Amino acid sequence: MESGQAQPASSGTGPSREESPLTQDPAGKTTAGKTGATPTNAAATATTARTATTATTATTNLTLLVIEDDPGGSTVVPELLDSAGKPIRVRTARNLTEAERLLTDDVQCILLDLALPAPGRAEDDDELAVLKHVLKLAPRHAVLALTASGDAERGADAVRVGAQDYLFRDELDGRLLSRAIRYAVERKRSDTAERRLAEGRMRAQENRRLERGLLPTPLLDGSPLRFAARYRPGRSRALLGGDFYDTVRTPDGTVHAMIGDVCGHGPDEAALGVELRIAWRALTLAGLCGDELLGTLQQVLEHERSDEEIFATLCTVDISPDGRRAGLCLAGHPSPLVARPGRPAQLLPYDNNGPALGLLPGARWPRMQVELGAEWSLMLYTDGLIEGRVGKGGERLGQDGMVAMVRRQLSEGLRGEELLRAAVNEVRDLNGGELTDDVAVVLLDRVP
Repeated sequence: MESGQAQPASSGTGPSREESPLTQDPAGKTTAGKTGATPTNAAATATTARTATTATTATTNLTLLVIEDDPGGSTVVPELLDSAGKPIRVRTARNLTEAERLLTDDVQCILLDLALPAPGRAEDDDELAVLKHVLKLAPRHAVLALTASGDAERGADAVRVGAQDYLFRDELDGRLLSRAIRYAVERKRSDTAERRLAEGRMRAQENRRLERGLLPTPLLDGSPLRFAARYRPGRSRALLGGDFYDTVRTPDGTVHAMIGDVCGHGPDEAALGVELRIAWRALTLAGLCGDELLGTLQQVLEHERSDEEIFATLCTVDISPDGRRAGLCLAGHPSPLVARPGRPAQLLPYDNNGPALGLLPGARWPRMQVELGAEWSLMLYTDGLIEGRVGKGGERLGQDGMVAMVRRQLSEGLRGEELLRAAVNEVRDLNGGELTDDVAVVLLDRVP
């Protein structure tokens, strides 16, 4: 993702079924199968039945935990279950304590009798207390609520609280029960997946807001200079990379601009870039400049980096209040490009380029004085703009190729934000696709 900145200074029917044999597995598990049943649940709609039928083909080896304190009722459930080639294992619990013991990872669905008393329930008149307890006990399991046929409102309330569906105790039918179980399991899986997707999207939005907030806002109030910037992280879908830049105007009228690049492309490098940018702004506003500022930044990097091999390149310029001169410091970074009327765009001198920050303890970074003139454009950039591939040979664009490209674009009348957009897009096109490295470009213009 790229960012740019520019600014001036049922119904039911009667049951019909055929009985099929039951089998017992260890620890009270009963496997039941049935054929030929007609749904008889007023709570199930035709859409639910169709969805459940589809779910039946995708769900196998289901285990149902029945929580029912009526021994007669709990034995009826396995007798009702459909045997359409997908047997359902049944476990029964007489109370919630026993249910907690039987609630293992292989249980997919719970059939809960809402008439069951909740633990510690004395004066509590919450009719769904037992359901709420089970939902807390088994947040990842599908839950079917079992209630009396005359208590449809309670069943609907159970669904609102968190159950996947509700069934009438005295209208249970084998085929509908089997479908309801499978539908509940699939619905729970779908709800869980949807919730995780929503949570992932929310985290991504929060990260984007955070990253967007970490991009700099230039402080140029009162300056006649025009500012534009283009930023494209190399990480897929990221808003922030290891490249960083900033521009501020100090009270004496001097405009300070900086661009840098932390080696690497991960989130740690992006975070370090933000730290260095904020430190640079604070130090600049505190009055530091040139070698003193870069030496202090190197100390910040040495304390904050996660590995001793991590370094950062940096280019800083300080433009005099009259806009005609600038001081330039380079720490292992490509030299800026300057364009003036009547002269071809060219790179500023970089003979006194010092080492990147974090490489040599006690290093020095000499400040060079540069004459800019009355009208000019100054472009600072990171190596992502010059390291893209060109043509089938896979050669790098390089600084010479970048200078030639910008000269041509300037001759075509491109300026400001349009110039930066065209430069970044052309480098990407020459590369044959998205660039793998971060790209940051800052442009300052002085027009009398």
